[in-house]
Amino acid sequence: MNVLTQYIVKEILKGSFIALVLLLTLFNLFTLTDELKDLKGAYDLTAIFTFLALTSPRVCYELVPAAALLGSLFVLGAMGNNRELIAMRAAGLSILGIIQAVLVAGAILATFSVGVGELIAPTTEAHAQLLRATAQNQPLVSNAKYGLWLREGNKFINVRKLENSGELADISVYDVNNQAQLQSIAHAEKAIYVQQKNWRLENITESQISTEQMQANVKTEQPWQTTIAPDLVKIAVVNPDNLSLIDLAQYIEFLKSNQQKSQTFELAFWGRVVNPLVTFVMLLVATPFVIGVKRGVNVGSRMMIGIVIGMSFNILDKIFGHVGLIYDFNPLLMAISPSLFVSGLSLYALRRLV
Repeated sequence: MNVLTQYIVKEILKGSFIALVLLLTLFNLFTLTDELKDLKGAYDLTAIFTFLALTSPRVCYELVPAAALLGSLFVLGAMGNNRELIAMRAAGLSILGIIQAVLVAGAILATFSVGVGELIAPTTEAHAQLLRATAQNQPLVSNAKYGLWLREGNKFINVRKLENSGELADISVYDVNNQAQLQSIAHAEKAIYVQQKNWRLENITESQISTEQMQANVKTEQPWQTTIAPDLVKIAVVNPDNLSLIDLAQYIEFLKSNQQKSQTFELAFWGRVVNPLVTFVMLLVATPFVIGVKRGVNVGSRMMIGIVIGMSFNILDKIFGHVGLIYDFNPLLMAISPSLFVSGLSLYALRRLV
């Protein structure tokens, strides 16, 4: 890597990280404003600022592509306005060399994004949601109005509350036969995880149902064998977009093994796989705008261009995702299509410049 390439890479990284800090600060200010509306009791200022700190890695991961776009537009635009790019080309650095430097910076930013998104953000986000729910005395299970529903074979399990320790509370288990006829209903006040595939149900009320009669009995406790583990329940109550690739793969396998729809989680899985590509796409988009646009374009105009491009890409990505879920299209295709489309346009624009 020659001196000019190193200089471009260093400046793009510097500009991208400055943009990332500014965007992260802005988003946290908006979040702080929303959270202050719930300021009461145990959810005090200390808890709110802790919540913001814990959610920052997830927000940072989501903002890296936008920061790369804005940072590169600003840095390369400034180089263009100051005639640095012209001097570099006169010194022998081709347009392809500039693009190569941009992609090297993209590789570093993508590596940083993956590290934060896979190693830090999932854990801190789970702690943030737990902190918020505990401070506000809310049940952690809040996927739906009536709690979390899981299916295991012919059993349908409803969990209304997940305790901080990983124990389940207010659990109902509905057992049906192959003809979808209800055979039994069991309700337990609490389920305590003992070891792999083994739980202990406490204070159980069980009802056996048949066409002839219905029998009910009460037990203080009884063992419960199930493939549902505490970690799996915690995965199920977190937004799919905030889970790591390993957690998503684990939950997708569980859903498929129990003949349940997994498209939402598959789309989130492939979205995380494609996310590093989005950073490269944003940098590729910035390059033709800088090289092909006149030097007189000011910083504000370049920032506006970046905002419009970023918002358009985000809208396109959401549209593809929702269309894929509605029509049951391939999740990988839906996750990668927006990036491929925008990449194609960027490469076409770059080809005209080379």
